[in-house]
Amino acid sequence: LAGLALVAFLAVTAALAPVIAPYDPLRVDLDRQFQPPSALHLFGTDVYGRDLLSRIIFGARISLVIGFVPSILSMAIGATLGVLAGYYGRQVDAIIMRLADVVLAFPSLLLAMVVTYTLGASLYTLFIALSVVRWASAARVVRSQTLSVKERDFVLAARAVGVSDRRIMFRHIIPNCLAPILVLLTLNIPDAIMAEAGLSFLGVGAQPPTPSWGLMINEAQQYLFSAPWASILPGVAILLTVLGFNFVGDGLRDAMDPYLKNKL
Repeated sequence: LAGLALVAFLAVTAALAPVIAPYDPLRVDLDRQFQPPSALHLFGTDVYGRDLLSRIIFGARISLVIGFVPSILSMAIGATLGVLAGYYGRQVDAIIMRLADVVLAFPSLLLAMVVTYTLGASLYTLFIALSVVRWASAARVVRSQTLSVKERDFVLAARAVGVSDRRIMFRHIIPNCLAPILVLLTLNIPDAIMAEAGLSFLGVGAQPPTPSWGLMINEAQQYLFSAPWASILPGVAILLTVLGFNFVGDGLRDAMDPYLKNKL
């Protein structure tokens, strides 16, 4: 519930950013460089005199979009390939699972960096990069579920009456795999947010003057001792957001775990 409250607060903040933010997040005022937190600027200002609170509020939009869109895309790709591998087996299974092994063999952040360097650094490139590197885990989970579900009586009955393979997979098998997919989705969202922050910090994600939390930390890192609020506060925003989604994911996993329910 605590995680759900944090996620709901983040969503409301992102949706109402133009109303809540006290200043334009892109407005430069060099006369107010590194102003400490005060009544005028609650979170202080950055190296360009921009209001830090406004940039953090608008940065919530980027974090939510980066968290949800690539995670949903990767879940969709992984679920489709996983059900194909588990349902058809043999050569289809071998090809898809070996491809998944190759993707999982590379550190996800390094692979995302390669994609963004190849396609050019931008938010749209991040969508592609994070979707490409995160489908493999979903494919393995859905494959294992498919191997179990496809032997159940309702699937065998559907085959007996002539239902097509495509309909069986997408109308009967995947709906029975939604529980682990949903849990994996909620756990992948904070990973995507962290990956975006890391890539932006390294300069291959969001580009200036985009109010990205990772980019804000990158811009303020050299002023950590003279203006610590400029890098610490965006870091706290990342921390709370990731904690919120992790709590929600853990809660969903516990709620959908039949073994835990029986134990309780």
